Amino acid sequence: MPLAPRRTWPVLLALAALSGCATDEALRQAAPSRPAEVRERIASALPDYAPDRKGWAADIYAALAAMKIASDTPNICAVIAITEQESGFRADPPVANLAKIAWEEIDRRAERAGVPKVAVHLALKLPSPDGRSYSERLDAVRTERELSLIFEDFIGMAPMGALLFARLNPIRTGGPMQVSIAFAEQHAQDHPYPYPVDGSIRHEVFTRRGGMYFGIAHLLDYPAAYDRLRYRYADFNAGRYASRNAGFQNAVSLVSGIPLDLDGDLIRHDQNASKPGATELAVRAIGDGVGLNQREIRKSLEQGDGQGFERTELYERVFELADRLQRKPVPRALVPRIALKSPKITRKLTTEWFVGRVEKRQRSCLARAQAAPVAGSR
Repeated sequence: MPLAPRRTWPVLLALAALSGCATDEALRQAAPSRPAEVRERIASALPDYAPDRKGWAADIYAALAAMKIASDTPNICAVIAITEQESGFRADPPVANLAKIAWEEIDRRAERAGVPKVAVHLALKLPSPDGRSYSERLDAVRTERELSLIFEDFIGMAPMGALLFARLNPIRTGGPMQVSIAFAEQHAQDHPYPYPVDGSIRHEVFTRRGGMYFGIAHLLDYPAAYDRLRYRYADFNAGRYASRNAGFQNAVSLVSGIPLDLDGDLIRHDQNASKPGATELAVRAIGDGVGLNQREIRKSLEQGDGQGFERTELYERVFELADRLQRKPVPRALVPRIALKSPKITRKLTTEWFVGRVEKRQRSCLARAQAAPVAGSR
C-alpha cells in the first residue's frame, strides 16, 4: 500500500485520533530523514508541561535510533504516553509515602530473617557513607533512586545488610518509564548500550537517558504480531506477550469449555512451577483435538515468553479449533485481566485500567502531533 502524500498526514492523524477505531498501522508514516526534524517532531508531541523538551526529544530519538525502531508518530506517541503515565516526565519521580514503604520492607525482611526489629533499627542509627545515619536518610527519602542508593549502602554493611537483603536490592523498577531493573540488566547483556555506564546499569535506569532507552526497549524492541498498540501497553504492564497469551487462553477456554483467568501466564511461576497450572490442565482436557502428549504440551507452553510460541503446533491447533467452533477468527490478543499489586499502589487498579489511561494520553499526543507544523515545512 503506497504511503499517503505528506500534506495529508495531519488529516489522517486527526481522523484517526477522533475516530478511535482505526488501527495503529493506519497511522504509520514515513519518518523525516534528518535527525533534527525527528527531534523537532518529538518535542512538538510532548505535553505542554514537560520540562527541557529538547532534552527529552533528544533522548527519545537516540533510543529509537540506537535500536533501529521507526521514529513514526504512533511509536513516538506510544513512548510519550507511557512516560506521561508512569512519571509525568520526571527522570526520578517522587513516590508518595516512600519512607513508610521502605521501613515496612525492612521490617518484613527482619521478620523473615528472624532478626529482632529493635536490633535492625539500632543498626540503622549508625552513620552511612554520606555522613547521615541510615535512619535519617530513610526518613527523608523521596525517590526510588535515593532509596536504591540507601539499600546499596546498607547491603554493604556487614553482617546486617547482607543478612537482610542477601545482596539483592529490593528496588526493582525506576526511571521515567518505571522499567524493570532486571530487564534493563539483561537487555544490556544482550544488546550494546549506547552510553558510557555510570557505575552500573541500575544507576543508568534512574537517569533520563538510560530510563528512556530501557523503557523504549521494553515497549517496542521485540517482535509482536499486534494490530493495536494497546496490546504493547498491556505487555509493558503485565510482561512481554501477555496480551497474546491472554488471547490463547481465551481460545483454550472456548474449545475446552473450562473458564480460565485471562492473565497471560501459561505456566505456573510460583513455588509449584513444575506442576501443571489451570491453562495447562485445560489444554490437556482438549485431548485428541490438539494431538499432543502432556510433555509436548508443556514444552510448547514454556515458550510463552517469546515469539516462538506462535510457531508451535499447540498454538496453531488450538486456534484452528477455536476458529472452527466460533465460525470466525477469534482474537489473537486480549488485554490481560490482572489486578495490579505494589506497595506504591493504594487503590484497586488493573492492567485494563492502565491501558485505558495510556490510550487516552496517546490520543492527546496524536492531537498535538496533528496540530504541530510538519517538520521541515517552515
